[in-house]
Amino acid sequence: MIHIVSDSTCDLSQELIDRYGITILPLFVHLGSEEYRDGVDITPEDIYKWSDANQTTPRTAAVSIPDTMALFEKLTANGEELICFCISEQMSTTGSVMRLAAEELEKSDRIHVFDSANLSTGVGLLVLEAAEMAAAGKSVQEILSRLEEIRDKVRASFVVDTLTYLHRGGRCSGVAAFAGSKLGLHPIISVQDGKMLAGKKYRGKISRVLMDYAHDLEPAMREARPNRVFITHSGCEKADETAIYQYVESLGIFDEIHITRAGGVISSHCGPGTLGILFIAK
Repeated sequence: MIHIVSDSTCDLSQELIDRYGITILPLFVHLGSEEYRDGVDITPEDIYKWSDANQTTPRTAAVSIPDTMALFEKLTANGEELICFCISEQMSTTGSVMRLAAEELEKSDRIHVFDSANLSTGVGLLVLEAAEMAAAGKSVQEILSRLEEIRDKVRASFVVDTLTYLHRGGRCSGVAAFAGSKLGLHPIISVQDGKMLAGKKYRGKISRVLMDYAHDLEPAMREARPNRVFITHSGCEKADETAIYQYVESLGIFDEIHITRAGGVISSHCGPGTLGILFIAK
């Protein structure tokens, strides 16, 4: 049997986690001296409230060695194999922790760590691909080979409502130059080669900006694999979420359109009001 494991940054809904039998390993969010497990005992709203009160951005941390070893030991107790997904190794040491845990357990031959080179549901898209293949009886090597083929085809981008969080966290090249701007700029942040890069800059009210962003993505969406697309946000107005969903649905491209909420780690770095449309190119 093959178990699919992902760190908590995959931002999959509980419905999808349950449907595909995925196991989630949480990263950590630090609010001052207090430590919380992403998706377990802290919410994005808790993070925003603390950040506003303290005028700073929370620290996030990779999964822990003890937690990872305990989970791996449990899931491999009967000889099972694991495929474990981590947020881009350019952004976190989570992948290294997973590999170290496998080595400590002397199970590196059965625990396979895959660098998603992505974040949020960019990771989630790969996780679901692996889960579907495992359910279809494919071998570990067949799954890993397929993941290698499609990893660079994941199209992950999002538009931020506020630049404050990305600027404070220092996670995105080029964003610092925009921080503090009074021009109401909303850059596209895209993931390329495992890193976050700032691209086109929109100006104006976020509701209009999000729709402009969706329209700009239409040519790429028309070249996407039709099985699924994610609309992932860190806390948007319901009207904006609905408008983007209806627009993507109107294109008639995707079999499944999932709206998911970004978890604590991703929200800590992008702040409220961020929304992205994520899919895999053909």
